[in-house]
Amino acid sequence: MRYFSEREEGERPREREEIGDGPWGGILALIRARIEDGSFGASYPVACEDGRGPTGCDESAFWRALWADVPTLQEDGRLEFFDKPPRTLDILDTIEFCWRCVGHPVRGKYHEFFDHYHLRFDIEGGRGEFRESVNRIFRRNGLAYELTEQGRVERLAPPALREALASAQFRTGEPELDRMLAKARRKFLDPDEAIRREALEALWDAWERLKTLGRGRDKKAQVASILDHAAGASSPGLRGALEREAKELNWIGNHLQIRHSETTQERLVRGEQVDYLFHRLFGLIQMILRTKE
Repeated sequence: MRYFSEREEGERPREREEIGDGPWGGILALIRARIEDGSFGASYPVACEDGRGPTGCDESAFWRALWADVPTLQEDGRLEFFDKPPRTLDILDTIEFCWRCVGHPVRGKYHEFFDHYHLRFDIEGGRGEFRESVNRIFRRNGLAYELTEQGRVERLAPPALREALASAQFRTGEPELDRMLAKARRKFLDPDEAIRREALEALWDAWERLKTLGRGRDKKAQVASILDHAAGASSPGLRGALEREAKELNWIGNHLQIRHSETTQERLVRGEQVDYLFHRLFGLIQMILRTKE
């Protein structure tokens, strides 16, 4: 469902990565509602005293299991007692935990003596409802995350790169290069900035391998062959620009802390810098692969 403002003005840019008070409050309210209606009884049930099946959610068991799976959360109280939101990574782990545990509760027979219904659970339906609610919170608050149908939170790439990453098909004819490119894309979409830094290393490794797949007796000739074919015989100006870009990217890979960790190398200090460099090299690689023989 799209709200009126979205239909009139479009969605907010999905660029924020830090989950603040507003969206955290919505996520917490969603978890609380699923506890109250028994949805998490699919994994942590309260059993009928007559042994006739589950009747709701064992809230205490739910919290203990969550703390065990996300141990960096505070363990001296429930999440609603936090003075401020937990770490964003902990919130995203909590969402994945909840998706795994949830199911849509379906009432069965009414047990008059204990004044409760016996429940069964539609796991697929419950996960779908939970996913839709979480993704609505992400979308409405401009958060660059998406909960997938497999229950995995993925980061949305920067808008300029999002479509290219989503549509890229790595079928280069060289299995190892395909594996390296797929690894770089997977790591780049991870919410953890440390893993996104690893994506840069994987992409630069893929670039080094791609350079050896051209024709020629040595690496210099192989790179020249690849760039010749990418530019075409009728575009000498573009050919020169591609060579300058390739040399600049080689310099970046050797002098910034991407593939090496010497103390003389400059470390990238912000996630935006990681995004920029990934975008720059990925664009060159994608253009070469689309025009390769």
